[in-house]
Amino acid sequence: MGENNKNITVTSPLLPPLEEFMPYLEDIWKRHWLTNNGHYHQELEKALCDYLGVKYISVFSNGTLALITALQALRITGEVITTPYSFVATTHSLWWNDIKPVFVDVEPRTFNIDPDRIEAAITPKTTAIMPVHVYGNPCQTERIQKIADTYGLKVIYDAAHAFGVKENGNSVLNFGDLSILSFHATKVFSTIEGGAIVCHDEKMKQRIDYLKNFGFADEVTVVAPGINAKLNEVQAAFGLMSLKHVDAAIERRKAITETYRRELASVAGLKFIPELENVRHNYSYFPIFIDATEFGMERDGLYAAMQQQGVYGRRYFYPLISSFSTYRGLPSAAVDNLPVANRISNQVICLPLHQDMTDEDVQRVINSIKKR
Repeated sequence: MGENNKNITVTSPLLPPLEEFMPYLEDIWKRHWLTNNGHYHQELEKALCDYLGVKYISVFSNGTLALITALQALRITGEVITTPYSFVATTHSLWWNDIKPVFVDVEPRTFNIDPDRIEAAITPKTTAIMPVHVYGNPCQTERIQKIADTYGLKVIYDAAHAFGVKENGNSVLNFGDLSILSFHATKVFSTIEGGAIVCHDEKMKQRIDYLKNFGFADEVTVVAPGINAKLNEVQAAFGLMSLKHVDAAIERRKAITETYRRELASVAGLKFIPELENVRHNYSYFPIFIDATEFGMERDGLYAAMQQQGVYGRRYFYPLISSFSTYRGLPSAAVDNLPVANRISNQVICLPLHQDMTDEDVQRVINSIKKR
């Protein structure tokens, strides 16, 4: 398939040179230690603390198990206020812990949870707030924390998109009681499958580590009904290797983002999230939002037209979590309770954005929109 005919996918995994991985594998074979807090697992946690600017991190086999475990670690029950505009794992983690999700609408600027809507949703059963740093853009952390402090609530951030993101020089992962990362292959930084919980003190780190390993404190002592969510040595080594290349990948993503902003700014009916001040982004996504009246075409029409040209975006997030069968019967899932989230969910397309895209690829994406 020629360069101009190849499909351009919405994302592509960061794969460092294979020859770099071989010495790691040879060492793992020599050590005969494949999982359960091995050498590379420990090295990855140290390296991530340094890179991310956090005190404590516990790596997991995936981000969903990290979310589920975080709720257990903080002993969350009852109701948790969250957003419908996210990946389903956010709310599924609540359901698996027998917690009722309570949806509130999102802000019209960043599409993060709207602090103005949180307070009205609090009931005597509310125990926590679970916001999401959507597309890696930081939530209004100070306002959310003030509400949580006033009502005695915990705050767990789904920071799956926020690897390496900083606001005013501080990692966004340092806000709230816990922050959860995803290291899935589609993310900026990957351990193929994986995730992590960021916490702020050694005691909580120890509890999380117990919970992700069946609750074992030692060979004969089980201190909690834990789960098996450990990251193996091969994936931990892959993460260590990837960490050496992630900055270059982010720089390439930044360059592509700047081209998209420049080239698409004049397209009528096409909007995107403004660049936020004092934020060090990771450029993990580039969502556009289509106003059909101004653009002259419905979002799904553009989505299909792009695919016909070999450009595969993603309607991320569509449908809303609140519209899925498990959740749509909840009172908070009503469409009139979530007007902004429903509107943008029907307008969004995330454009292809990853380190493997050439300048020609980027121009093809732009042309697929302009010449639809």
